[in-house]
Amino acid sequence: MIQDFKGKTAVLTGAGSGFGLECARIGAARGMNLVLVDVQQDALDKAQAEMEAAGAQVLARKVDVSDVAQMEALAAAVKERFGAPHFVFNNAGVGAGGLVWENSVADWEWVLGVDLWGVIHGVRLFTPMMLEAAAKDPGYRGHITNTASMAGLLTPPNMGIYNAAKAAVVSLTETMYQDLNLVTDQIGASLLCPYFVPTGITSSERNRPNAPKDSELTKSQLIGQAMSNKAVSSGKITAAEVAAKVFDAITANQFYVYSHPKALGNVRSRMENIVSGTNPADPFLERPEIGLKLREQLRSA
Repeated sequence: MIQDFKGKTAVLTGAGSGFGLECARIGAARGMNLVLVDVQQDALDKAQAEMEAAGAQVLARKVDVSDVAQMEALAAAVKERFGAPHFVFNNAGVGAGGLVWENSVADWEWVLGVDLWGVIHGVRLFTPMMLEAAAKDPGYRGHITNTASMAGLLTPPNMGIYNAAKAAVVSLTETMYQDLNLVTDQIGASLLCPYFVPTGITSSERNRPNAPKDSELTKSQLIGQAMSNKAVSSGKITAAEVAAKVFDAITANQFYVYSHPKALGNVRSRMENIVSGTNPADPFLERPEIGLKLREQLRSA
């Protein structure tokens, strides 16, 4: 757990918008050095200007987090400029919907590349650096937060790639927590599982290479896109509120971070089904009208 953030270094992926940008704002206010990472240059430039105006030391890098060479270059640049980071936020994410058998290989590679491999690269490259710093300095404290989703704890229909990627991040992060506990008391971990929060994720196709046109999408993909846009844009919890929870979790050494604790009822029913061997229930138990509308739309001609 980190109690004093002043002069510490944060590496934030997806820093141009959403949770990454809001965490950068908190970090700047607390006197942190900031490594801002995003794939969208204009958003990155804007974030850099804002954080420097707030007095932060900033290293801004345009990086595709799914690309191993770019991530290795980022890690080297961070070490050279600031040394080992204290807070790593593996947060960059993209979304894709549709019936799971209708997604193309390109869909799978894009979503898994950003949402899963981006986290893998962040963990693989920065954890050893942090462990080395901890071994040299008993006073060093570090923390790694990975962004999953409630979709990683549930299996809502018509968004299979996203669910699979986020479930993998849940498993990876829980295992990382256990692995860190084996080797150090100086580095903590958190898993962020947001529900529907207004961020830039519903327009993540803007940064997708060779993104398919709407005319190339299947009916289920168009329906998924529309439902996701509506759910996210109508979210009442803000990205800034979630970012505050991320920092609270660092100081409290809290692992699970939720934007919408009320959604955990659906997680409990899923786990009870698993333990009892009952077939999967409707993941929209608390909002059955969502599932009914989706079924109606997909079955209509």
